[in-house]
Amino acid sequence: MQQAWCVGLIVFALASCATGKYNAHNKAYTKKVKSAARNMTVRPDRFNLPDSIPQPSGTAGSSHFNLRKPNLVVLHHTAQNSCHTTVETFLNPEKQVSAHYVICRDGLVYQMLNDYLRGWHAGTGSWGSITDVNSVSIGIELDNNGSEPFPDVQIQSLKKLSLLLKSRYNIPTQNFIAHSDLAPGRKVDPSSFFPWSALAREGIGIWYDTTGVQVPADFNEHVALKVIGYPVKDVTAARQSFRLRFLGSEQTGVLQTEEQRVLYALMQEVLKM
Repeated sequence: MQQAWCVGLIVFALASCATGKYNAHNKAYTKKVKSAARNMTVRPDRFNLPDSIPQPSGTAGSSHFNLRKPNLVVLHHTAQNSCHTTVETFLNPEKQVSAHYVICRDGLVYQMLNDYLRGWHAGTGSWGSITDVNSVSIGIELDNNGSEPFPDVQIQSLKKLSLLLKSRYNIPTQNFIAHSDLAPGRKVDPSSFFPWSALAREGIGIWYDTTGVQVPADFNEHVALKVIGYPVKDVTAARQSFRLRFLGSEQTGVLQTEEQRVLYALMQEVLKM
């Protein structure tokens, strides 16, 4: 029963993909997930292990399993000039990139992958102890060229989708992050226009309150960045991603006093979670 449930879920075809101008791509999607489902249904006695590995005459297939669930949401901007262009990019076999969702400027949401599938959106990077971000995350792309504000209707769709995913998969508040968070020095999306503080008030991503915060004399920003989740091999790049996310700033150089207060407040917020 458990195995049948898992296979049924993998084979699930997105309702929005049944017909229309992307029908050929939808058929290719369905073919690929069916192939993955067939691999999942192979019983332990049919794995065809080499003769050099000792095996019993019988088998013991356990039913104590389920699908891996996403535990991280990565937000991107597309850096392109239309939703259509972005969707076409994710359908282009030469590009080899994908995201689970694309949210257009008018709030329309394309689901391009089942949430349980491993999308190719994050690339090289890490967050906390996670070094293979694609394997545990959902990628959401916002149609935005990186130099303009995000329309309210688009953010409203993002908010609704994010809260749905948070509830469905029990994703922690602090695990809604920017692409720039996991790849400092390589990525800068979503841009400084992104309204992180407004979303944080809805429980999507962490934020800070520096009221009454006093930074201790022995404060170590390297440690604080690492506690929040930033990869700190390149502290300068991590510092810049922190500024972009929480201060909407593209300033460079060492952190100023108020910036240190923000970083310290965020570290304390994470430690309480």
